[in-house]
Amino acid sequence: MAEFSPGLEGVVAAETAVSEVDGAGGRLIYRGGYLIEDLVPVASYEETAYLLWHGELPNEGELKALHEQMAAARNLNQSAQGSLTALDPATDPMDVLRTVVSAEGASKTLARPSLDEAIALTAIFPTIVGATARRRQGREPVGPRADLGHAANLLWMVEGKEPDPDKVRLVDTYLVLLADHGLNASTFAARVVASTGSDLTSCVVGAIAALKGPAHGGATLAARTMLDKIGSADNAEKWLTEAHARHERFSGFGHRVYRTYDPRAKILRELAKTASPELYETAARTEEVALRILHEAHPDRPNATNVDFWASVVLTGAGIPKELFTTLFATSRVAGWTAHVLESLSDLRLIRPASRWVGPEAGKKPMQLAKR
Repeated sequence: MAEFSPGLEGVVAAETAVSEVDGAGGRLIYRGGYLIEDLVPVASYEETAYLLWHGELPNEGELKALHEQMAAARNLNQSAQGSLTALDPATDPMDVLRTVVSAEGASKTLARPSLDEAIALTAIFPTIVGATARRRQGREPVGPRADLGHAANLLWMVEGKEPDPDKVRLVDTYLVLLADHGLNASTFAARVVASTGSDLTSCVVGAIAALKGPAHGGATLAARTMLDKIGSADNAEKWLTEAHARHERFSGFGHRVYRTYDPRAKILRELAKTASPELYETAARTEEVALRILHEAHPDRPNATNVDFWASVVLTGAGIPKELFTTLFATSRVAGWTAHVLESLSDLRLIRPASRWVGPEAGKKPMQLAKR
């Protein structure tokens, strides 16, 4: 019998060229061999999505065509719009996203996933997030603008005003950094659904459901909530010491794969200095104290800062309400999800791992039926 691996730890379940997480070396490599720190300064989210879908960066004409195709697909269809309107504005934003995306695909017939559908799905995420933000504030949603790029259009629909270029840069960088990350839980969920021969919308809905969990996409909100509780740099030592004594987890530290500092966190840490200076001061002191406490308690365990910690500061600086953090994660990762699904079609095989029976031996337990 095959060896049992809790959480599929160390099990190779797919071959992929979409991205590679080098945990020991602290590297994230996107399709084509691009290191994330080399890609971020030169590529927009649209260019990054194109790279994940096609395996190469677009030229000027290809990028223009992609922008036009995405801009034309930003409006929700009637089913999705009706679903959005029917939901209570106070509904969890990830539940809104999951429900509206599902409704967007509900009127379509079961079809083999395609690149055009991947582009269309990626295009509607900012529309849903923007409408969710405004409805939570008691304001009417604003429609998308075809003249704006992906990140700028997202901010336009969240804020309802001309997007600030500095905030656009923050959001765009975040979207590039989170666009894909190996065979993480939500990406694996998407590939499992794809392996059944299901449609692309169903694959993405499954991924959204996985991302919603606090151990995955919800970690950025948890990190921001922790910083709110700490309140100031001066309180970091006291708060973290007491929290550690209560055996509470420090949100934003440690990673399932990285054995060293998350390369995405390094980039976001630099952006955080100017994105939100006051919060940066609290976060920097929190990081210093948390890493010291974790190292002293577990010197043999890697507990470096991960992307969620500094993402919470950068998104705050970009003006994104913290309740929307996980939906921003999904808005980025949908390009990776769809790229993985499209890649899996070349050798589609039903994902069906074995389980190990731990129940009683069959036939050894007498039948005990209620009297009739």
